[in-house]
Amino acid sequence: MAELDGRVADCRACPRLVDWREEVALEKRAAFAGQEYWGRPVPGFGPADAPLALIGLAPAAHGGNRTGRMFTGDRSGDVLFRALYDVGLANRPTAVSADDGLELRGVRVTAPVHCAPPANKPTPAERDTCRPWLVTELSLLRPRLRAAVVLGAFGWQAALPAFAAAGWQVPRPRPAFGHGARVLLEARDGGPSLDLFGCFHVSQRNTFTGRLTPAMLREVLSGAAHAAGLPAEGPRES
Repeated sequence: MAELDGRVADCRACPRLVDWREEVALEKRAAFAGQEYWGRPVPGFGPADAPLALIGLAPAAHGGNRTGRMFTGDRSGDVLFRALYDVGLANRPTAVSADDGLELRGVRVTAPVHCAPPANKPTPAERDTCRPWLVTELSLLRPRLRAAVVLGAFGWQAALPAFAAAGWQVPRPRPAFGHGARVLLEARDGGPSLDLFGCFHVSQRNTFTGRLTPAMLREVLSGAAHAAGLPAEGPRES
């Protein structure tokens, strides 16, 4: 997994994304003017033998693209890591930098697109170009992986073919995304199945409007942790 992470961080396959992530890293946001931005593709984060995967969309321009770690240093990450902490899957409720001591317990956080895209919208071609990284990551996780949570419809649509390429059977027609959706993916080789959960993305649009509440997020994470065999706590109010 460490080798994969290093290869991901060196990728320059999508010219538009390369230009954007590097432009953002040079211009910076005023609040972070004194910081050095990562400005590269952001690898997955969490143990290489995690039984639970959490799949988002892409790094934020001034979050993961700045800190070099998924969901770290932005408001979406504030919501996500607080919820992971609340259900016992992280050792601390905040994520501010790659060296802040945050550890995930049995969870690997990744995305179908590893570069920050303009307007948070990768193109279908960029999504498809990046897919082999997710397929390889899922293949490496597969011996222990028992559940996955996908955040948002884009991630769901991008992840389903990756799960298929990594060895699981995706039902036909493809299952539709929805918050609270749960689909069982059988392994093509007769190995362990995987429980796939859908959850609204932790974007500010969803969390600020109440479309996704902390309680809703904790409920999905707790259910997925249980399916993965992790000793997570039940959802509770913060």
